[in-house]
Amino acid sequence: MSLVVRPGILDIAPYVGGESALAGHQSAIRLASNENPLGASPAAIEAYRKLAPELHRYPDGGSNRLREAIAARFGLDPARIVCGAGSDELIGLLTRAYAGPGDEVVYSRHGFLMYPIAAKSVGAVPVAAPETNLTADVDALLAAVTPRTRILFLANPNNPTGSYLPAEDVARLRRSLREDILLVIDAAYAEYVTRNDYEPGVALVDAGDNVVMTRTFSKIYGLAALRIGWAYCPPAVADVLNRLRGPFNVGAPGQAAGVAALADHAHTEKARAHNAQWLDWFSRQVTALGLVAAPSVGNFVLVRFPAEPGRDADAAADFLNARGIIPRKMGAYGLADSLRITIGLESEMKAVAAALGDFVAQGKGRR
Repeated sequence: MSLVVRPGILDIAPYVGGESALAGHQSAIRLASNENPLGASPAAIEAYRKLAPELHRYPDGGSNRLREAIAARFGLDPARIVCGAGSDELIGLLTRAYAGPGDEVVYSRHGFLMYPIAAKSVGAVPVAAPETNLTADVDALLAAVTPRTRILFLANPNNPTGSYLPAEDVARLRRSLREDILLVIDAAYAEYVTRNDYEPGVALVDAGDNVVMTRTFSKIYGLAALRIGWAYCPPAVADVLNRLRGPFNVGAPGQAAGVAALADHAHTEKARAHNAQWLDWFSRQVTALGLVAAPSVGNFVLVRFPAEPGRDADAAADFLNARGIIPRKMGAYGLADSLRITIGLESEMKAVAAALGDFVAQGKGRR
């Protein structure tokens, strides 16, 4: 008799992160994973280093100092914050807690790949709702809800499209959901958004019992290697997550670095300003080349290419790779005509813009 794998597990296409190296290139320009090109705060790096002599000690299992720092920074109740090994872990724990075999998990068509993976891992059925202009559509999401729906994931802003829903649209979505459906607002890129009509989800968490907001230290805080995420929850949901999570799921160096990163406002503002400048510049460069740059409020641009051999997204990726540049292919998201390009350093953005210019010129020369 052989081992039997639970239903749904073998239907999962494993998540594959952005590439970090290219054969033949000693130092590639990495623009595939939405990392902060300015790196972590110097204060966070120093806090991490100071923990080196204490690596034989277990971390604080409750991440208490980190939760208190998060609460102080954003005006929240620390008792309602749960920290995890990246927001990915929290997404998985929420799915494990509130969905199971025969249930459905709804998300927008081009939402984060971890949503369907998490659903399948517990035997639930992922349901992708259509988007409008690469943006989550509230009416389409609501139309996808059935009596079997248990969770609705909304990435806001969305990765990989860069689009977002205004606060009123998200509030309408919440008002229209049954009370037994958990709305998870994944606000991993919230710190980059400067629009007046945006709200990351705090208000909706405070307003009821079935909304959770997840955040991360991997993006603007530049701590992707340490895997630190957090969720702001209704008290009952926080209690459930604390029962399910590992007892030491966030390492001590990560906790210390997170506390220091939150306190370094100058570094965060520098990263935000850098992103705003080069996001705008790069989007204009892409448009001037005759390509389509999807409007983005994140730290990346989704670039769409013609559906012609030699001029399509795959050809563009190969061309950029040959120049030592790594973008992210989007076929797994149903966007095979696109590449997602992270906003990097000034020199990196100028290099990728120049390479795209050469690629477009080469394609025109073949016509």
